[in-house]
Amino acid sequence: MPGERRLSLPRPVLALLCFVCVLVLVDTMFFTALTPLLPHYTATAGLAKSGAGLLVAAYPVGTLVGALPGGVLTSRLGERLVVLLGLALMSVATFVFGWAAVPAALDAARFVEGLAGACIWAAGLAWLATAAPAQRRGELLGIALGAAVGGALFGPVVGAAADEVGTGPAFTAAAVAGAALMVAAFVVPRPLASVPQRLGAAWPVLRDGQVRTGMWLTMLAGLAFGVVDVLAPLRLSRLGATAVVIGATFLAAAAIEALLSPLAGRLSDRRGALVPIQFSLAAAVAVSLLAPVLAPAPLLIALLVVGMPAYGTLFAPATALLSGGAHRLELNQGLVFGLGNLAWASGQAFAAAGSGALAQATSDIFPYCLLAGACLVTLAALRRTSQAR
Repeated sequence: MPGERRLSLPRPVLALLCFVCVLVLVDTMFFTALTPLLPHYTATAGLAKSGAGLLVAAYPVGTLVGALPGGVLTSRLGERLVVLLGLALMSVATFVFGWAAVPAALDAARFVEGLAGACIWAAGLAWLATAAPAQRRGELLGIALGAAVGGALFGPVVGAAADEVGTGPAFTAAAVAGAALMVAAFVVPRPLASVPQRLGAAWPVLRDGQVRTGMWLTMLAGLAFGVVDVLAPLRLSRLGATAVVIGATFLAAAAIEALLSPLAGRLSDRRGALVPIQFSLAAAVAVSLLAPVLAPAPLLIALLVVGMPAYGTLFAPATALLSGGAHRLELNQGLVFGLGNLAWASGQAFAAAGSGALAQATSDIFPYCLLAGACLVTLAALRRTSQAR
């Protein structure tokens, strides 16, 4: 209710929140650490452009493949065991990635890191969602997603440091940190007991409007970043921006997103998830229409810094919708977050692969207009749903 004080968090829940924030921060950090290291691996492993593309794609492909199995394992084995499995896979794969110099070994290590990430996200968010008070579930999930953005910001720094001190020692230290997190998993409160469920239990839930909306918004955010991450840097480069300026642009946008994600989650708790979603979608339409035509570079940079968080702030309320729908329908949280992983990875992979080819065949305007249309249709559909209720 308006004016009501926020429910304070018990100390065990606060400890679990910190633990899950570190989990997703580490995962996204490893995801983005490759960016400054790509020239190093291109030289040491003799990768052509196609080989470099395969190395970059191996991680999200691993997440895509592991999305549903990660959710099922969380339901069957429990959140703590699956987090431990993900951390073990991540530590071993990171160690191998640091010392490998053969393309096949590098690709395999990144693929396994993606599998590990799918387990960590499904089990970690499920662990947090089941322990969080219902009145603050969206806010706590938003804080965790903000930590994940922080990891994405810090990843290139880790990659640059690894380039200086050597990838072997740097990623060996990272593997040791993963082992330390495995120990920390036994310090935080144990997950709540739940009835094991098979994957088949998730399919009837897909008929629920709330779950479908959460999955579509998660996929839409993945589609948006797949388009922007490919086309925006290329357009900035054509307008004369240097690599440092392009990197700073995305860094600033991600920093704003990290601050806004908890606020979007809190707003979804207080006013309902549709309120922050509608704000984000309206801004996303404007950004999508302006990004392919705005010039010169400083204007486009300002738009991207302020506007790209409109896409990322869809994640927190979408995650709250998924978690709330699973709770209402008595579906294991791990299964629903596995579905969320599948939705994000599918959208990101499809848009990243398709937007560049589509822009090359036509122009940048066409894929951006398709993205704007998807956001606009979604906004209209949600407004009709809200008015009907």
